[in-house]
Amino acid sequence: MAASGSLKFAAFMAGPIGRLARIVAGLVLIVIGLTSGGTGGIVLALIGLVPLAMGAMNRCLFSLLIGAAWRGQEALDATA
Repeated sequence: MAASGSLKFAAFMAGPIGRLARIVAGLVLIVIGLTSGGTGGIVLALIGLVPLAMGAMNRCLFSLLIGAAWRGQEALDATA
């Protein structure tokens, strides 16, 4: 079971600001990766797809690591 602070973090990440932050972070990683070029840049751009997709689908991998619900609505419901 996740601690109260962990549940609050998961709920924050499931909210609109957290989702937007994940999407922006993913886009930033993709842009940096594509502009830097090379194999490392391609890898960074591919890594950027993860937070972009997770934000768009309202899922959070960090929530899984802290033992909270990874689906956005479930994380919000757990703190309500």
